[in-house]
Amino acid sequence: MVAIGQTGEASITVTHADTASAVALSSQDSFPAVLATARMIALMEVAAARVLTPMLKEGELSVGVVVNIKHSAATPVGGTAKAVATYLGTEGKLHRFRVEAFDDAGPIGEGDHARAIIATDRLLSGAARRKGP
Repeated sequence: MVAIGQTGEASITVTHADTASAVALSSQDSFPAVLATARMIALMEVAAARVLTPMLKEGELSVGVVVNIKHSAATPVGGTAKAVATYLGTEGKLHRFRVEAFDDAGPIGEGDHARAIIATDRLLSGAARRKGP
């Protein structure tokens, strides 16, 4: 069981692969070489998933199903980004979190996140059915 208020953390040193410019899909996409919002959110998801690890049975994993995030400051390549997820409890089958992110200079993001615990096989078979012919 996970207690309300329990926290999980995840951190990275920002590399070029973590930047908004790295997620550009074409030469027309112009994004800065700072921590991408998508990468910050991924860090928040990892922090939350770590909180739920003790609740997982064999063959289960947790998946993110809701994100409501504000990215408020840019983090440069070489900086450290850290996410902290605080467990708020359950709402139906969802596990709710308050998530925050920080870099070397202070807060960079915050919001709410929810995860569900599901069978790994169920997730993978559902994904396989979505693949085109």
